[in-house]
Amino acid sequence: MTDEELIVEFALTRLDNPGLDLEEVAALVVRRMGPERMVEFAGQTLAHRDELRGALFPAAVEHVLRVVLTLRGPRD
Repeated sequence: MTDEELIVEFALTRLDNPGLDLEEVAALVVRRMGPERMVEFAGQTLAHRDELRGALFPAAVEHVLRVVLTLRGPRD
């Protein structure tokens, strides 16, 4: 999944759940993507941190947040 596709999924999930904060929306995205994507996202987070082990779900959520915040850019 490309970063752009992930942003679209995040945006659609956020539209469906406007009262949630960013981390809660990211958690919903990870749950909706399923176990294969969760493993993929967690692996990317652990590689980014240069770690061999970590909790799967939180690492996957961190990946989604990192992509969203990176592509969102600096706020004015």
